[in-house]
Amino acid sequence: MTGQRNEEALRQAPETRTRNGAGDIKVLPEPPGLPDPLPEPAVSDLRLETVLAALSDPLRLRIVRKLLLESEDFDHTCGWFGLDRPKSSLTHHFRALREAGITRQRQYGLERRSHVRVADLNSRFPGLLDLVADWTPPTD
Repeated sequence: MTGQRNEEALRQAPETRTRNGAGDIKVLPEPPGLPDPLPEPAVSDLRLETVLAALSDPLRLRIVRKLLLESEDFDHTCGWFGLDRPKSSLTHHFRALREAGITRQRQYGLERRSHVRVADLNSRFPGLLDLVADWTPPTD
């Protein structure tokens, strides 16, 4: 029950801070009237091994890093990432991130939009998102 109350408190008063350093983690304010999030683990159910397993895929790591550093809006569709992958592949990767508890997704009509659960992850695994933001992707 405590996890649900904490998560509800975070939704009512989302973070709007950024961090200093090599890159700024962007946490934009939650706009009013959002659809309910798709099913996701509660903060208390987030497991480090599950989160690390999801982040072990280079494409998913790039997705999370881009959301942390380059977000232009509160949440983004998969088209915003500019990934040249089949839709079914992208659906798989975004679902893996959501089910691991890294991202929160909401359904807007026919599209799903994602953002990183910064406050939730920072409360469970301090410093993890800083490592993701500081990671330098290999050049293709």
